[in-house]
Amino acid sequence: MGASEKYVESAISTQERGKLVVMLYEGAIKFLKVARQKLEEEDYVAKGIYIGKAQDIIAELNSSLDMTKDYQIAQDLRALYNFLYGHLNEGNIQRDPVKISECIGILGELMEAWREVAEGRGSAASGEVSVAEGGFQA
Repeated sequence: MGASEKYVESAISTQERGKLVVMLYEGAIKFLKVARQKLEEEDYVAKGIYIGKAQDIIAELNSSLDMTKDYQIAQDLRALYNFLYGHLNEGNIQRDPVKISECIGILGELMEAWREVAEGRGSAASGEVSVAEGGFQA
């Protein structure tokens, strides 16, 4: 396999991983929006369940980081995921819709960046090192 064929295969693989990551972010955001709604309705049990579902996705994203490729990006994502997980714990315990909304905003920004990678508009598509190349294991 020639260098150009390897590049195309790598770009396709990166885009497919990016699509999966986007779907995970979409799921976490969806669960947090429902959790925020349940908090407004004072359904605290359901709020906790939906926050837990979002935390499960965040934990999966965190455990999927590949610390061997682009260590700095993976390390930064790990710190961000740990922050999100803890912030959601606080939001759950304190019944704080602002903390939930802050996490939705952060996840939304990450999702848009990954969407660019998945659609081939991000830096992975141009051959530069990116979050998708170093961030997650295939």
